[in-house]
Amino acid sequence: MYLITVFGNLLIILAISSDSHLHTPMYFFLSNLSFVDICFTSTTIPKMLWNIYIQSQVITYEACIIQVYFLMLFAGLDDFLLTVMAYDRFAAICHPLYYTVIMNPKVCRILVLVSWAIIVSLFYCTSLSVYVSSAATHSSQSSATASMMYTVVTPMLNPFIYSLRNRDIKRALKAFFRIAAIKRTLVLR
Repeated sequence: MYLITVFGNLLIILAISSDSHLHTPMYFFLSNLSFVDICFTSTTIPKMLWNIYIQSQVITYEACIIQVYFLMLFAGLDDFLLTVMAYDRFAAICHPLYYTVIMNPKVCRILVLVSWAIIVSLFYCTSLSVYVSSAATHSSQSSATASMMYTVVTPMLNPFIYSLRNRDIKRALKAFFRIAAIKRTLVLR
């Protein structure tokens, strides 16, 4: 599932960056969401896979704090980017004549930077202190299941939900693979 998440999101980023027709606010935010999803899953899954491989569940306190920080950072970025994407769609649907004025490239970059800045400042202190001082206890089985659903399944489904039902992304992916096949054929000759 981890490889599906990484490759699916990388394909979205490659398709959007390689097709000039997809250089619009919606796809700009989608490529940022894909990048954040790769980072989000990469904060926990490699360590989990390593722990399964060596059959040990040991993690140092410092590594745990760092892992939790980045997990919460990227989870918050996911939420803010989804909010910005919803605003983008709202502007496109409810104010179509003003859409290019409202969502110009400068505004899009500022919205993404603000998302990053808000998350860093919001989670830098509060999330770590809440997590470290948490006295709540849960069963390890339900916590593991919930963690797996949140950290692996959701980011894995995002490429399918946001892209594979989209004709523009399908067209860009076909063109990308067509060009890659042509380049490979030329190299092999």
